Amino acid sequence: MPSFTPQALRALVTLIVGRMGSSAEETEEVADHLVRANLSGHDSHGVGMLPAYIRLLQDGLLVPNQTPHTVLDAGALLVIDARRGFGQRMTADAVHRAIGRARDLGACVLALRNASHIGRIGTYGELAAQAGCAFTAFVNVADGRDVQAPWACAEPRLGTNPFCTAVPGPDGPSLLLDMATTTIAAGKARVAYNKGVPVPDDCLIDDAGQPTNDPTGFIRDRTGAMLPFGRHKGSGLAVMCEIMAGAIGGGQRVDQPVQGGILNSMLATVIDLSRLGDPAAMAEHIEATIAHIRTSRVAPGFDEVLLPGEPERRAARERAEAGISVDATTWHDIREAAARLGITEAEIDHAVGVN
Repeated sequence: MPSFTPQALRALVTLIVGRMGSSAEETEEVADHLVRANLSGHDSHGVGMLPAYIRLLQDGLLVPNQTPHTVLDAGALLVIDARRGFGQRMTADAVHRAIGRARDLGACVLALRNASHIGRIGTYGELAAQAGCAFTAFVNVADGRDVQAPWACAEPRLGTNPFCTAVPGPDGPSLLLDMATTTIAAGKARVAYNKGVPVPDDCLIDDAGQPTNDPTGFIRDRTGAMLPFGRHKGSGLAVMCEIMAGAIGGGQRVDQPVQGGILNSMLATVIDLSRLGDPAAMAEHIEATIAHIRTSRVAPGFDEVLLPGEPERRAARERAEAGISVDATTWHDIREAAARLGITEAEIDHAVGVN
């Protein structure tokens, strides 16, 4: 299994996304986002997405250098249609606008519609938290096959439908919760399939609606479905992510005709916490709550008490030092997809520093 420095993977993404036709600014945004996802331990949303992006580009379902359309600009309400633009840039730009509006007015409700795959939602929570804002987002996934079977369903009817919320701390996010409403992200099933390992219990059902640990049917044969976390409770949140981002936010919905793309829409709230009180006092209150939780005895089977966002920060420190592993199947798929853009093996090897 090859391992790379973050700088090598950024060079790889820069080569490929630049060859896809993106501007230098957009390429940098996408590269930073994908590698940060890998660093955070979320390989499902990292460089392994490049083959899918190349497919979307060649199918006309991803538009580099797209100009977003402002549907509504009404004070604390922003509605932006990304029109299949590169999701990482479309979403970062929209969240920056929402942060600016929150600083002016105290809060902003942002509806972002129809961006091509926007990646790890936690990145946008981090962006808002670093600006002193609290962030909450409901996200849906449309334009492709349904992958999640809601509670009591024997077949898929929803996407993975992520939910994210973050609050600022003294140095970036204090707490960051970023999760698919499925037990695992779809990309994690892809990673398991590529590695030839099973997925954990209670993650997948087969085409007969029976539990399975084998991701082959779901990934290779496109059968079966993912299960929501927390049984009926996770399913309820998944449904509300679809409603909030699709029906309320105005993005493409899962009940509409599909073209085989990956479209994300997001309904997000950004709050400038300085408008609610003294930020320093608020940070103290957050830290006091965290400290109260940490004083608990550690439960059997656990080594320590971790709070939302801590596993990602720990993974980032470790991977920055030890390198980021890319499984052999994913590495093969990236090189094969890059070849469809006319990128040679020598160019890839040069980008990642392989002699």
